[in-house]
Amino acid sequence: MRRRGAILTALGLIAAGGLALGNTPAAQAAVACKVTYTASQWQGGMSANLSIQNLGDALSNWTLTFTFPDSGQKVTQGWSATWSQSGGNVTATALDWNKSLSTGGSTSIGFNGSWSGGNPAPTDFKLNGVACNGSTPSQSPSASPSPSPSRSPSPSPSPSPSPSPSPSPSPSTSPSPSTGAAPKLKVSGNKIVNAATGTPYRLLGVNRSGGEFMCVQGRGFWDGPVDNAAIDAMKTWNVRAVRVPLNEECWLGLSNIQSSYGGAAYQNEVKAYVDRLVAKGITPIVEMHWNYGQYTGNSSGCSDVHASCQKPMPDAQYAPQFWTGVANAFKGRDEVVFDLFNEPYPERATGSAASGWACWRDGGTCSGIPYQVAGFQSLVNAVRATGATNIIMLGGLAYSNDLSQWLQYKPTDSRNNLVAAWHVYNFNSCVSTSCWDSQLAPVAAQVPLVAGEIGENTCSHGFIDQVMNWFDAKGASYLGWTWNTWDCSTGPSLISDYNGTATAFGAGLRARLLSS
Repeated sequence: MRRRGAILTALGLIAAGGLALGNTPAAQAAVACKVTYTASQWQGGMSANLSIQNLGDALSNWTLTFTFPDSGQKVTQGWSATWSQSGGNVTATALDWNKSLSTGGSTSIGFNGSWSGGNPAPTDFKLNGVACNGSTPSQSPSASPSPSPSRSPSPSPSPSPSPSPSPSPSPSTSPSPSTGAAPKLKVSGNKIVNAATGTPYRLLGVNRSGGEFMCVQGRGFWDGPVDNAAIDAMKTWNVRAVRVPLNEECWLGLSNIQSSYGGAAYQNEVKAYVDRLVAKGITPIVEMHWNYGQYTGNSSGCSDVHASCQKPMPDAQYAPQFWTGVANAFKGRDEVVFDLFNEPYPERATGSAASGWACWRDGGTCSGIPYQVAGFQSLVNAVRATGATNIIMLGGLAYSNDLSQWLQYKPTDSRNNLVAAWHVYNFNSCVSTSCWDSQLAPVAAQVPLVAGEIGENTCSHGFIDQVMNWFDAKGASYLGWTWNTWDCSTGPSLISDYNGTATAFGAGLRARLLSS
């Protein structure tokens, strides 16, 4: 079985330049700087991340410039700055949220690009016209077969085909509003409540895609920035919860994953992002999105045995190990919620709803699924065996759009801390209030109900408005897909930039969150 080609990431440090006496901005700040340029490439395409560190006087604004050495190199998409290019000359201008750089402060920006002929790394970085002089960064070609994320068979949209690198781990120096840490949560009856006060608490927010696909494709950890400034942008929407899709093989550091993006490196990135979310008062929902196991049957998304697309169920070989590791990482931290699996669809493989629900709960040998399946009872047991008491979310059949027998097949939980997860897009089956009244309302009467993904492919928000109306009336929770800057032709994207500028689709969710 062919393994995914790893994209080799090259890192070059541009050493600090001396103090400049001329060509300084109007404030006459003395400029000295260091740029870390991290790049990956494949045939005809590239991604780059640039960490800018200010070693001179504090700056109230900045502009970074550099020149591509080859005439065929182009910036096609950028983030965390306003990007422009004239010939080979590239300019990145600060945005409002990252324009202030204190002495020693840093910020991370990046771009996707194309190339023909050659793709040498630029070396002549200048900040506000002052050179950041130093050694030349190196750059290695990739054996990656494609820059595009594998598409999921799920009705939930796949990642953007445009690759985006992981941001620098350097924290933003932008000031961050704080309302206190996220509360510890538990289930009480059919509500999620603040564990300390017993007050009902709704998980209202967004998904942050990237952790499920970037690493397995050898392109980084995240799709765009996940630093404090990026979280502050979410808070301008009054986001209270962020669902973070993860990759089973990347967390476990299996042999097909590039070592720089797997195992401890990946786990540390996830833990750090969770810590930042909690510190900002946002509930993280960590979720296993893609997993190991070859499936080529009905609705298969790929023939790859590796975790490069949506599979019908978790695998018994690695999923219990994954959840044991995640539970150990976050046990004692009940402000973190666990979502055991993105979008099950075992009924497509087994041939009926009855056999699908049995496979969903019990796992084992499921008709039509060649690999051994980890049923949700076994995964609940794996989490609880660590001593973790966190809330656990469980999606139903039909890519989590069918909860018709969720109560009947609900696993046993020693903590009584289970939540029903449901996903809906305008092209799913259960999309009417009559379906929600008949199928969801009985579930919501007994356990908390969370719509882990809501979205539509119309580039507007008429459908999710109906969903939110119904969930608001029930006091239930929902999260929009997705806080990524993808074109609406590739899936519902809430934002057009990481400042939090809403798309036409995202405007509906933003307005609702701000009024909640």
